[in-house]
Amino acid sequence: MISDSAEVVIVGGGVMGTSIAFHLAEAGVRDVVLVERDELGSGSTCKAAGGVRAQFSDELNIQLGARSLEAFKRFSERPGQEIDLHQVGYLFLLSDPAHVEAFERNVALQNSLGVPSRMISVAEARAMSPLISTEGLLAAAYSPDDGHCTPESVVLGYATAARRLGARLHTHTAVTDILMSGNDITGVVTDRGTIRTNAVICTAGVWAPSIGEMVGVDLPVVPLRRQVMFTEPMPSLDPVVPFTIDFASTFYFHREGRGLLFGMSDPEETPGFKLDVSDAWMPRLTAAIEKRAPSLLDVGVRTGWAGLYEVSPDHNAIIGESRGVSRFLYATGFSGHGFLQGPAVGEIIRDLYLERAPMFDVSSLDVTRFAADETRPELNVV
Repeated sequence: MISDSAEVVIVGGGVMGTSIAFHLAEAGVRDVVLVERDELGSGSTCKAAGGVRAQFSDELNIQLGARSLEAFKRFSERPGQEIDLHQVGYLFLLSDPAHVEAFERNVALQNSLGVPSRMISVAEARAMSPLISTEGLLAAAYSPDDGHCTPESVVLGYATAARRLGARLHTHTAVTDILMSGNDITGVVTDRGTIRTNAVICTAGVWAPSIGEMVGVDLPVVPLRRQVMFTEPMPSLDPVVPFTIDFASTFYFHREGRGLLFGMSDPEETPGFKLDVSDAWMPRLTAAIEKRAPSLLDVGVRTGWAGLYEVSPDHNAIIGESRGVSRFLYATGFSGHGFLQGPAVGEIIRDLYLERAPMFDVSSLDVTRFAADETRPELNVV
């Protein structure tokens, strides 16, 4: 039976929503309710490639990534769940002189914030990731703390701990309206009943704009299809394969079981709620593989899936609290970085809800930056 009242209602049950539910409940907030239209993690989270990193060009993204990495390393203790974390490093392959210069600046910034990234030679990159062709490469960037883990396990860990701490999580519960009295929230209407509340946290990912519209808040997020594929088992595959990214094409791969997970951003993809697996990108993907890891063309493809990036205008998160609607908070628009930033953002939204200063100043990620033309683009987008 659905809850009839709550101190706060979280809309969306992916990594962001479950992380926030856990952190709020852990902080002693009573009557935390999360509603998810489908199963927990069934949106973008379960379709993520699982990468976790702190190699970014934006100082705040570096801090959020590094803070989350620390949480992922301790996840088996808090909240208490094995997540199959492999800290095999992220390896960015660079073939454009401008990218080399930018990554040199980024690495210096990352180092100043405690991230052990470094620029490496092409030969060292080839030794780390033997599947790659070095043709055209000029340099690479590497950080040993980065890696990948299992998104579904992260969601399960947060959800289980949140429930243990008293939060109530309702799946198969779609929000149809948010009730208002003036500028105050009074309730959340779902297809299973109405929940009386004065506070809503929107973590609905690509569906965040429709939730924001219910209270008159514009959350400029668009869905963009991204596809992931898996190879057949590769008996000769090295036991340690860094999360390898050809930055110019965005083609990437990392070890998954006995084979590889791989994908890339399709430059010809158009926005839309497209969740079908399409072969239209295959010529472009094949060309990228042929250039950077040609031996993979001889390996069979086992399966694949399509998911949705929640893309903001500057490829940076939209995090904050509405200035016009009392107690409407949001965390969306992560543009592919949501899973890896989930732990840190859970802490930040907890603090914003409790009206205390968060560990990092996220005011620059408020949605009002777009109207004020104060965007902060992120270079290291995959």
